[in-house]
Amino acid sequence: MTVQSTVRPKRIVAQIIKELSQLGRDRLTLTMALGLPLVLLLLFGFSTSLDVNRLDFAIQDLDNTRLSREYIATFERTNKFHVVAQGSTVNIPKLLDQGRILAGLVIPPEFSRDLKRFERDAQAQVLVDGTDANTANIVRGYVSATTNEFVQNLQSTASRPPVNLQTRLWFNPGLETLKYIGPGALAITVTLFPALLAGLATAKEREQSTILQVYASSLTGIEYLLGKAIAYWLVGMAEVLLVNLEAWLFLGLWFVGDPTPVIVGSALYIACGVLWGIFLGANATAQSAVIQSVSFTAFLLSLQFSGYIYPVSNIPVALRWLSSVVPARHYILITRDAFARGIGWVGIWGAMLALVLLAGLFFFLAWRKLRKMQVET
Repeated sequence: MTVQSTVRPKRIVAQIIKELSQLGRDRLTLTMALGLPLVLLLLFGFSTSLDVNRLDFAIQDLDNTRLSREYIATFERTNKFHVVAQGSTVNIPKLLDQGRILAGLVIPPEFSRDLKRFERDAQAQVLVDGTDANTANIVRGYVSATTNEFVQNLQSTASRPPVNLQTRLWFNPGLETLKYIGPGALAITVTLFPALLAGLATAKEREQSTILQVYASSLTGIEYLLGKAIAYWLVGMAEVLLVNLEAWLFLGLWFVGDPTPVIVGSALYIACGVLWGIFLGANATAQSAVIQSVSFTAFLLSLQFSGYIYPVSNIPVALRWLSSVVPARHYILITRDAFARGIGWVGIWGAMLALVLLAGLFFFLAWRKLRKMQVET
């Protein structure tokens, strides 16, 4: 691999054909590269949900009046709660200890009397299993919303409420979880294999010393890097095409605006993954090390620092900076705009610029490492 700076397209094409031919001979790896992202998308799309429905719920009614029964009926009418036990003898702490319910409502004996007295608030107690903090907060919100509905029904029968608040949801009026989880799942499912395949191919050449043949040829460092990167970039873009097709068929996701930004963003995102994989492969002495490093840096960090499940603002400030160098964080902003918001270039230009900078950074790191290896050899 010569040090001359002239880049000849024919050599790059030859390198691309060589990489794709080697990958094509490994049918198992190629099948996994194209098939596993489809499986992951279905798993992430259908198993990950922020909705909590049909909560096992118990109610201890110590008042047993018309108003308390109407209060209970309000909980039974919603699909958020599954009332497994109700009555004056229900032991809610015991049910919580046994794990049979997630929450319970205690209606005190003087509930209806206090409710009729406007100078005194009616009291009720909710006991919630706090093992899962996120679910516990959701349960509290559901109970509060159901109670507000009960109070509003009472007000409508007595007098007109002083404030009539109407809420309109922007971008996702149905509050569909897939509109939030689905676009993020698209990014996570294609983040692993382009980087992994490129890293393994680079490490394999070092491990088997076949890279010495490349050094002895007239191929320049830029041509070698571009040839290898473009080959696995094509495989990655094939993954993007397949998972988008699957998202349309099985998850019902489709573009709500101009698809051009997500197409360009996908190309940059896959380029980031491939170039990062080549950099890791050039620094590894064994393929097993590449698997570990790619799994941690390309997959685990993308899962935790991209905003896929919870907002990036929830990450502690001391670690939040790390999300800026995780390409998945910026790509998820692009996919969510494409499938949920539909604003286009005006809304995602910052994320696009971040991907351009990261792709340039990873290209420079990979090129510098390969050049250093060439000089040392």
